[in-house]
Amino acid sequence: MYKSISLFLLVACVACDSTAGDTLQHRKPITVLPDSNNAGLKLPNGFSALKVAENMGRARHIAVNQQGDIYVKLERKLNGNGIMYLRDLNKDGRTEEVNGFGNYTGTGIAIHKGYLYASSDEEVFRYKLNDKGEVENREAPEKIITGLINRRQHASKSITLDNNGNIYVNIGAFSNSCQEKDRQTGSMGMNPCPILDSAGGVWQFKANVLNQTYANGVRYATGLRNVVGLDWNTQTNKLFVTQHGRDQLNNLFPQYYDDKANAELPAETMYEINPGDNAGWPYAYFDNQQNKLILAPEYGGDGKKAPTTSFKVPDMAFPAHMAPNALLFYTGNQFPARYKNGAFIAFHGSWNRFPLPQEGFYVAFIPFENGKPTGKWEVFANGFSGVEVVNNLRAVAHRPCGLAQGPDGSLYVSDDNKGSIFRIMYQGNQ
Repeated sequence: MYKSISLFLLVACVACDSTAGDTLQHRKPITVLPDSNNAGLKLPNGFSALKVAENMGRARHIAVNQQGDIYVKLERKLNGNGIMYLRDLNKDGRTEEVNGFGNYTGTGIAIHKGYLYASSDEEVFRYKLNDKGEVENREAPEKIITGLINRRQHASKSITLDNNGNIYVNIGAFSNSCQEKDRQTGSMGMNPCPILDSAGGVWQFKANVLNQTYANGVRYATGLRNVVGLDWNTQTNKLFVTQHGRDQLNNLFPQYYDDKANAELPAETMYEINPGDNAGWPYAYFDNQQNKLILAPEYGGDGKKAPTTSFKVPDMAFPAHMAPNALLFYTGNQFPARYKNGAFIAFHGSWNRFPLPQEGFYVAFIPFENGKPTGKWEVFANGFSGVEVVNNLRAVAHRPCGLAQGPDGSLYVSDDNKGSIFRIMYQGNQ
């Protein structure tokens, strides 16, 4: 009888261990398996994917700590929280624990040297992380930047940090093209554009100084309409950004641009940024068909004239209106060697390419050589939209928004349409 009871307890203990026995040291880690359909994504050979989490609301940028936990910045509060913290308790790659904090919404979030940085549309905060990668001061973050301009349009404050104690903040232009009457047909541009004093560029601040304002920061670069994607390239020690190009060329100046021209112009662009750079907004835009800078019609252009002022030429140009919402330099070792130090871009997808189909809704990859882009780019992860051709945004399932690299070298992608978090892994040709 006693042997039977002992055997029963042993079997029960093993069964218990299969679900909640994390305390037993002999427990084997659960292998992370992809979804059977790779979460609906189309990937290069050897890659696979799974959905880590769903229903996370307007999930904007994301950050992953060294333990593999995910911090998600929200554009709208979820259960009263502006930041969600996702944990994979049984190490199967999927989230079991979700909780939140932060009473503000926004886009920017980053982990750097023991701190979690997060932004609203007017301020930037930081939280101390403990040795488990958990936030210690959820209710009392340090406010490091305050008073940033927010006029609703292009309001998100994306962030990145260098290794010299600086944080870089995108302050998008609250305008399409700095017209006297914004987005009004035939309205000419203000010259000089007053918006550039406090927006339309990237500002540099100290990462560890509290309550900084514009007076404490430096306008690192200007002439950038809205760079939601930005990252620090640690290989070259340079800032890179991706810009959302202007809209409505056909509506505002129909004498120079028809609907098709508007669908294809101007290019979305990527720049290596040096202090003092001027990328030309609103005075000029980059035409990827003519492969040159064009004087904006608000300032006397006709679709062909080049600007007389010298502006920075982009390092890469992409089709119009695809909305590059995140930029990430891959430094991991999981992916094949060709991806090392290259750049991933999350294209949120367009809304204004009529009469052409909408474009984007995927993650692209740009190979780099010797710290410079090769000039070629490729679609890396597709299928987020769930439809082959996007003619109606309401039919789109997911819109890529944020990118993060996990401690094992996996690539994480957030979706701010249905709040899904994807994880892309390389498992080779098995």
